[in-house]
Amino acid sequence: MMNASIAAERPRRLGVGITRRRNPSPLPWLVPLILVLGIFYLYPLIDVFRFAFTNVSLVGADEQYTLQTIIHTLSRPELLQILWVTFVFTASSVVAQQVLGFFIAQVVVRSEDRGLFGSTIVRTTALVAWVVPGIAGGIIWKMLFNEAPFGGLNSLLRMVGAAPVQWLSDPDMVMWSVVISNVWRGTAFSMVVMYAAIKAIDPELYEAAEIDGANAWQRMIYITLPQLRTAILVNMILITIQTLNTFDAIISLTGGGPGRATEVLSLYTFNVVFRNYDLAAGAVLSILMLLISLGLALVYARFLPRGEPV
Repeated sequence: MMNASIAAERPRRLGVGITRRRNPSPLPWLVPLILVLGIFYLYPLIDVFRFAFTNVSLVGADEQYTLQTIIHTLSRPELLQILWVTFVFTASSVVAQQVLGFFIAQVVVRSEDRGLFGSTIVRTTALVAWVVPGIAGGIIWKMLFNEAPFGGLNSLLRMVGAAPVQWLSDPDMVMWSVVISNVWRGTAFSMVVMYAAIKAIDPELYEAAEIDGANAWQRMIYITLPQLRTAILVNMILITIQTLNTFDAIISLTGGGPGRATEVLSLYTFNVVFRNYDLAAGAVLSILMLLISLGLALVYARFLPRGEPV
C-alpha cells in the first residue's frame, strides 16, 4: 500500500515540476528593460528636477541648491511673449494638421473604394514629408520662402503677376510661414491615424444611412465624425506634444527671428542651455514644457468616451 501511494504521488510531483517549468517567472526578462528605462529615462528625468533647484551651468560653476533659479526663470519678462508665440504656433499647427489629415484620409479611402488611380501616390507623397528630418525640412522651406528673385514661392508669384511676399522678414507673416512648414511635415501622421480609423468604421452604418436618404455631408457629420471621436482626441494629444517639442525645423528656418517672432518655448529652452550655458534655467523651462504637455493631455483625455482605450 505504501509503495502504491508513493508511486501515485511521484507523477503528481512531476506534474507540478513540469507546470513550474512551463510558467517561469517573468522577472529575468523584465530586469534588462527596467535597467534600460531606469538608466536612460528615469535617471535623466530625476536629474532635470534636481537641476531645477540648483544654479548649475555648463561652464563649470560651483553647484548650489537654491530656489532663486525657479523664481528668476519664471519671472523673465520675455517668457510671456515666448508662451504666446508657442500657443499660436501649436494651436495653428494642431488644427491644420487635424483638418488636412482628415481630408487627405477621406480622399484616399474614397479613391480606394472606387478603385481610382493615384490613391497610393497621394498616400506615399504625404508620408515622404513625414520622414524628412526637421532640419532638412526647415532648409527646404527656407529655399522656398527665400525673398530673393530665385526664391521658389516668390518666383511663382512673379510668374502670375503678383507682388512678392516677405515670408521670413515680416514679423506678421513669418509665424504663418513656420506653421506652413510644420503642417507640411506633420500632416502625414494625422492622415495615417484618420485613415486607420475611417477604415475601421462598419460599412453597414453608411449603407443604412443611404437607405434613409442621407447625403454625403450628413453621413460625414452623423456617422464619420462621431465614430472618429476617439481617434481625433488621441491624435490631438500626440501631435500637441510633438508640436510643443518642435524646434529643429524652426531653428533651421528662422532661428526664432526676426526678433523673437518665432521663438517657441522649446527653442527658447535650447538657447538658454546651449547658448547661455544655463543648465539650471533650462531644467526649469523643461519642467514647464512637461507640465503644459501633461495639462493639455489631461484636458483632452476628459473628452474621451468612457470605456474607450486611450
